[in-house]
Amino acid sequence: MEKKLPKIAIVYLLYYHNESYIDDAVSALKKVTYPKDRLAFVVVNNPHPEKGLFSRYVHDAVMPYSGKELPECVYLPQDENLGFAGGNNIGGDWALEHGYDYVFYHNNDGFFARHAFEPLVEALQSDETIGVAQSLMLLHPETELVNSAGNAFHYLGFGYTDENRTPIKELDLPKIKEVGYASGAALLVRADLIKKHGGWDPDFFMYHEDMEWCFRLRSLGYKSVLVRDSVFYHKYQFGRSIDKFFWMERNRFAVWLMYFKWRTLLVLLPMMLVLECGLILFAIKGGWFKKRLNVYAYWAQPKNVRIWLRKRKNIQQIRTVSDRQMLKKSVGVIDFQDEAVNSPILTYIGNPLMKAYHILVKAIVWW
Repeated sequence: MEKKLPKIAIVYLLYYHNESYIDDAVSALKKVTYPKDRLAFVVVNNPHPEKGLFSRYVHDAVMPYSGKELPECVYLPQDENLGFAGGNNIGGDWALEHGYDYVFYHNNDGFFARHAFEPLVEALQSDETIGVAQSLMLLHPETELVNSAGNAFHYLGFGYTDENRTPIKELDLPKIKEVGYASGAALLVRADLIKKHGGWDPDFFMYHEDMEWCFRLRSLGYKSVLVRDSVFYHKYQFGRSIDKFFWMERNRFAVWLMYFKWRTLLVLLPMMLVLECGLILFAIKGGWFKKRLNVYAYWAQPKNVRIWLRKRKNIQQIRTVSDRQMLKKSVGVIDFQDEAVNSPILTYIGNPLMKAYHILVKAIVWW
């Protein structure tokens, strides 16, 4: 008797009212080769502050095909915006309650190739030390260009998509590649790990929540990997909203504080202070200096610091991996691969300094 494939819940988080995005996802889901009776399409809808929920379109474009052309479809509208982390947790909780083996987190502005799921499942089943597996993300409509071959983690807390806009023909990727951390845009996670160690941290709300989750699993001995033969197409656009910079910077400090020992943070502090001077100048030039001050104001409040120190205490108690191992996959330069963000100062002054200091850090941190 043929063994059934594991059950996968696909969590699709809606926020923006964009019919073309959900049409792409639905069209792709109709064509997947993974057995549809082993899948569920879980649509979680965070309300937009002005337009509200997207319920009418979901009921017109998704639900009539449930269990027919599509796998079982579930619609979970929310009363408030729970953010990327909180919204994804709603879908993950549904998957756990209904006995699914894996949860695939699916960005709303992308869609998967026909054979996307089989390689991911094969990777996780072949190696129990893999905690999360990311699809190879290609840009759309520029499908000859990579969007993310995994994400890079900079030792001062930055994260960015690795190989963004690199022609796919120029990359010689292994079938499975360990990465700094996996992108939350196209991510398969073991359900049992969510049960044991929790899902997305809702206090991150948005940005760097995928970094934190991968770090949590890495601190317990699990790897984050890219699976080359699983392809996800992403209509990626770099947003430059001021609010984005606030959340990215606030959460960068949070990850930094939670996961490294105090002596490691002391080693990193001199370069962090140098970097802060540069970031202040960048914020003034970019017109978001007030938001930068908001980041400092947030961390100046004892009640906020206590939130993250409690998280830190828990992480430091349960971790099994050294700081040296945590830093093993870190990089020494910042390469956002976006003309709007990179600058000559970063390229010719900041990155050489940080690269040299990174070498020093890796030599010093033996614990």
